[in-house]
Amino acid sequence: MRNESNDRQFNRLFMLMLSLSLFSCSQKTIPSATTDSDAADHAPDYAQLKYWAAHPDKKDFSDSIPEPLKSTPFDTAADVFFLHPTTFTGKNKLHYRNASVDDSIINEKTDHSSILYQASVFNGSCRIFAPRYRQAWLQMYFEKDTLLARKAFDLAYEDIKTAFQYYLDHNNNGRPIIIASHSQGTTHAKRLLKEFFDDKPLQRQLVCAYLVGMPVEKNYYATIPACTDSLSTGCITSWRTYRKGYLTDGISMEDSSLIVINPVTWSANPSPAPPAIHKGAVLYSFNTIVPAPNSTEIAGNVIWISKPKFRGGAFYFQKNYHIGDFNLFYMNVREDVSRRIRLFSNKTNENNQINVK
Repeated sequence: MRNESNDRQFNRLFMLMLSLSLFSCSQKTIPSATTDSDAADHAPDYAQLKYWAAHPDKKDFSDSIPEPLKSTPFDTAADVFFLHPTTFTGKNKLHYRNASVDDSIINEKTDHSSILYQASVFNGSCRIFAPRYRQAWLQMYFEKDTLLARKAFDLAYEDIKTAFQYYLDHNNNGRPIIIASHSQGTTHAKRLLKEFFDDKPLQRQLVCAYLVGMPVEKNYYATIPACTDSLSTGCITSWRTYRKGYLTDGISMEDSSLIVINPVTWSANPSPAPPAIHKGAVLYSFNTIVPAPNSTEIAGNVIWISKPKFRGGAFYFQKNYHIGDFNLFYMNVREDVSRRIRLFSNKTNENNQINVK
């Protein structure tokens, strides 16, 4: 659990997701959701498309493409299994530990924020699978009763595990896989990689894992390494984003055993990357790509960026850019996904030729 100071900052950050966020919310304010206790205990049936926030067999917000990219060629050479962050936030008068997958308000919030601004990063190269799940309420990250919190996160993970197994049984057919996640999604994606990929046959299908917005320990996996550069495959990349010069007390106290990759250079080199090599961000307006908005560098266990330059940015004073972890680097991530899939396919073809010989 985080210390008290970091808790407050983390809490304030997620409260932004209830309203019109600069980086990752829609242009429509969605009220806080309440759930029925029986409904919250209802496990999703992933044979039904309504329990997928994104799926190739339905039209959803992950299909959205920023206007400047609509003429760009794309393919679906791989699949991404995307786990969205916490959208069960705000007031919870009945103190439900987990959200209902049938809650239309929570689902709409998820779709208009994470699926639109984060999952869509992958639609240039991937089929996108993003399950709805009985996510733990935000406050479970700060719950003093750790057993109670564990039960909430375990329930959420059981849905994700079930969804992934359904995907493997009905949709994968041996295709390359990317695991991508943000925040609470990363809490669960870490477990998913451990259970299904780490030193398992499925690891051979892993293109890359983008585990973003939460700490990922270097020694957590037996055989899945951190990415070392933009040419690596079968590896993990991870980052958390803050304004240059800012750190929470909790992060300052962390040890140095975390995976931290610069999402502009795709390396662990701490040297700053200038704005000129930043390919572009997608911020408040989804159809606008903001070119070269900031410099980027590794500072201990996090990414530091200069204050992003964009229209109206002078009035944005947040220093914790958690909600923009993906879309601040929208074009760099989009390009990286395409490159790693291509490299993975080339390596796979080469290995197959060697095996045939």
